[in-house]
Amino acid sequence: QVQLVESGGGLVQAGGSLRLSCADSGRTFSYTVGWFRQAPGKEQEFVATIRRSGAKTYYADYADSVKGRFTISRDNAKNTVYLQMNSLKPEDTAVYYCAAKSYGGSSRAPDEYDYWGQGTQVTVSS
Repeated sequence: QVQLVESGGGLVQAGGSLRLSCADSGRTFSYTVGWFRQAPGKEQEFVATIRRSGAKTYYADYADSVKGRFTISRDNAKNTVYLQMNSLKPEDTAVYYCAAKSYGGSSRAPDEYDYWGQGTQVTVSS
């Protein structure tokens, strides 16, 4: 059973940075892992995803709203995927979830992900 645990959320001023972590049970080495977010009253939104594209290379995909500000990465030795968030804006405020997809390639569709963490709150003040 895959278990994902997010951490690193918090309150930050606009323009600041946070790094979210998604620790997994160690079985997602070859899985695609994605970050999604959901703000109050809004639908769940794709943020970023990372998948293996070679023996030691990874492919990352980003939503237009975060491209150039957020960076997704993974440390396989620590079984952890990170989301580095810079130049945060109030509209980035949401609960952030990491998810793992055991089959297929990258996807922006939350329905294609099999495993989900519990979420971590990110609040950006203006």
